[in-house]
Amino acid sequence: MVQVVLDAANLRKAMRHLAKVDADFARVLKEVGHPALREVPTGFNGLMRSIVGQQVSVHAARSIWLRLEAAVPSMEPADFLAQSDEQLRAVGLSNAKMRYGRSLAGDIVEGRIDFALLDTLDDEAAIAMLTQAKGIGPWTAEIYLMFAHGRPDIMPGLDLGLVIAAQHLKRLRKRPDAKRLIKIAEPWRPWRSAAALLLWHYRRNMPDWSAKAPKTELPKSQPKAEADAS
Repeated sequence: MVQVVLDAANLRKAMRHLAKVDADFARVLKEVGHPALREVPTGFNGLMRSIVGQQVSVHAARSIWLRLEAAVPSMEPADFLAQSDEQLRAVGLSNAKMRYGRSLAGDIVEGRIDFALLDTLDDEAAIAMLTQAKGIGPWTAEIYLMFAHGRPDIMPGLDLGLVIAAQHLKRLRKRPDAKRLIKIAEPWRPWRSAAALLLWHYRRNMPDWSAKAPKTELPKSQPKAEADAS
């Protein structure tokens, strides 16, 4: 299966498409300009970055990652598996993140996650392959596919930053839940990943909410995705 990649040229093409199909996006592009393309490494390196960044600040995640890179310079799954628990704790990994990292590395070494095969799969099948690993949920898989593999048509419906930006963009009384956000994003195909980049860019540049918290339709278990992706 030949994949269209969201590279710099296609990002410009996608912005033209979004402005054409959605007047709100046309307005936002005039207000805040084009978003930057985001890229992360493919393979174990890219997915492990996501695990390290879960539920911690950007600053803390960077510090842990730099120590992990120093301990495992190759960032190959087999070399990660060779580290003892004490060595991984020393770089700042929690017990849960050690388990997640070992699960991911084991899945790659044993062939359950195959990055060569991944690029031949459609988005749904690729997400299913990645979420076999403990600690890799749908949001993490979606973000990885967008930024590491340049998948052009993914909309992470559980991302809080996207939800807030979409509420402002569409002037909604309540924050949309994941199902409604996916429905809103339907006209943005086949460039929903580019739409997500524009929404995050808009979120960083739009005025803050008033002191009164807006009503929300989000579940209580909403992941802390905005800090990671915005």
